Amino acid sequence: MKKLLILGAGTAGTMMANKLRRRLDPVEWEITIVDPDPIHYYQPGFLFVPFGVYESHELKRPKTEFLPAGVTLRAETVEVVEPDKKRVKLQGRTEYLHYDVLIVATGTQIQPGETEGLLGEGWRKDIFDFYSFDGSAALRKKLQHFEGGRVVLNVAEMPIKCPVAPLEFLFLADYYFHTQGIRDKVELVYATPLDAAFTKPRAAELLGGLLEQKGVKVVPDFNLSEVKAGEKKIASYDGKELDYDLFVSIPVNMGDALWERSGLGDELNYVATDKHTLAAKQMKDVFVLGDATDLPSSKAGSVAHFEAEVLTENVLRQIEGQALLPDFDGHANCFIESGFGKGLLIDFNYTTEPLPGKFPLPGVGPFSLLAESKMNHWGKMMFRYVYWNQLIRGVELPLEAQMVMAGKQAA
Repeated sequence: MKKLLILGAGTAGTMMANKLRRRLDPVEWEITIVDPDPIHYYQPGFLFVPFGVYESHELKRPKTEFLPAGVTLRAETVEVVEPDKKRVKLQGRTEYLHYDVLIVATGTQIQPGETEGLLGEGWRKDIFDFYSFDGSAALRKKLQHFEGGRVVLNVAEMPIKCPVAPLEFLFLADYYFHTQGIRDKVELVYATPLDAAFTKPRAAELLGGLLEQKGVKVVPDFNLSEVKAGEKKIASYDGKELDYDLFVSIPVNMGDALWERSGLGDELNYVATDKHTLAAKQMKDVFVLGDATDLPSSKAGSVAHFEAEVLTENVLRQIEGQALLPDFDGHANCFIESGFGKGLLIDFNYTTEPLPGKFPLPGVGPFSLLAESKMNHWGKMMFRYVYWNQLIRGVELPLEAQMVMAGKQAA
């Protein structure tokens, strides 16, 4: 029997397990997925926990709930990948898992230990993150008793997963402190390594304008070097310092350490990937998707979804000995929560930045692009249902894998 092996049972890996189990003959193909964590987290929900929109328990379920019959979950850690022998070694075992086709979906994780002082005396006291399950819950407790002061949000280094989440946090913080009646006692500061609020110029102009309207100070080109927890300061490599009363960090994001152990990752442990076919560049019969890639696309669930549509066909073509299709165009779209019951929507790819107009969605929308609306807010809130019940189960959604220009206003 032939073996399909998937590393990672997060969003990307779970989608691929579902899609390929339907398409591969179970008599001919055995599918195994390896992930050390038995719990699946709805990570987009972490953003909302600090503000009391979601409770932590609403954001986790057993991974086995989303894997179809005929897929075996191994709750273990991979020590190394040996592509020349088409096998992976499990940590603490002499056992190897062999494969005919390997799919890499090992994701990305925050690494606060990469920044000097971040895990020091202030961690989870007046220094918090919201990119982890425990971090978002701890920040919720802190905000419940916060009476005012300077709140500094900093992105330590790019790339990060969900690049708009830092902006959403600030928009929601502005709204939250208004509802608590203390907005006039809170200074919000955004310190970013970027030269603007966002990476795409048109979106950066709009989002930067919204931050200004909401009274959020933006400190661009701030490359974090050190957290001085005892002094309640953060410092950049060029000597700038910012004081804080509450520091919200988006720590360095890195791929799985197994790629460093295997000698197959870049300096941030991401895997070299063909930007259009999603084939691994350094490994035969290996494909990569989701946050594990080194692609110049957003590390976001929508990207993993669009990649999965393309990758499903390319895995089947690889098995049949056909040429791979260069069909992934970097497509990403994202609802951006902007507070006060409103949101925005952006849709873009490798070559086309977010444009205004309308995003057609059969049976639901259209949604406004690059414009605040209540409909976009509800699109964001409805996504949790879509995620649990359709997206990661590999159900076909009425969304094109490639970006389309229908409804958009060209520059």
